[in-house]
Amino acid sequence: MNIESTFLEGCFIIKPRIIEDNRGYFFESFNQKEFQEKIGFEVDFVQDNQSFSHRGILRGLHFQKGSFAQAKLVRVVRGEVLDVVVDLRPNSKTFKKHFSILLNDQNNFQLYIPRGFAHGFVTLSDYSIFSYKCDNYYNKSSESGIRYNDTDLAIDWKLNDSEIKLSAKDNMLPFLKDLINEQ
Repeated sequence: MNIESTFLEGCFIIKPRIIEDNRGYFFESFNQKEFQEKIGFEVDFVQDNQSFSHRGILRGLHFQKGSFAQAKLVRVVRGEVLDVVVDLRPNSKTFKKHFSILLNDQNNFQLYIPRGFAHGFVTLSDYSIFSYKCDNYYNKSSESGIRYNDTDLAIDWKLNDSEIKLSAKDNMLPFLKDLINEQ
């Protein structure tokens, strides 16, 4: 696997080595030893999650607070999404900056997201199957998030607002400035 740094410290793009022949393809989607050697630190994933979403479904921007913060390794099994992360680490040089990448079943890229980031994605294809590993267990009382259309972040989700569909919970998330003022 090839691992590339993003401009957000600790956030990496993982590009697998894909072996193709007349039968199809094969790739190793995760190898803990190689992953940790290449990123330079240890990560122990304890929970795998998967979601199915139709076109325009936007999930995010989510994170867990405090001791329940999660690092994630995300990928798309089927379809295409725009994956977005926001650096929420107050002491980071890239605090309040975001990074986005197209993840799909053609490039098979993965994104490693360290603790201290908000994460979200929107399905750009007819549907997507999205998979992610987490290094900490989900804790409902620690969940939080930021509005997808926060003007201070100015994220280009690649769809018109009329195409985006949110859960009731995601539609009520605070803006980043309000979240920071709460802390």
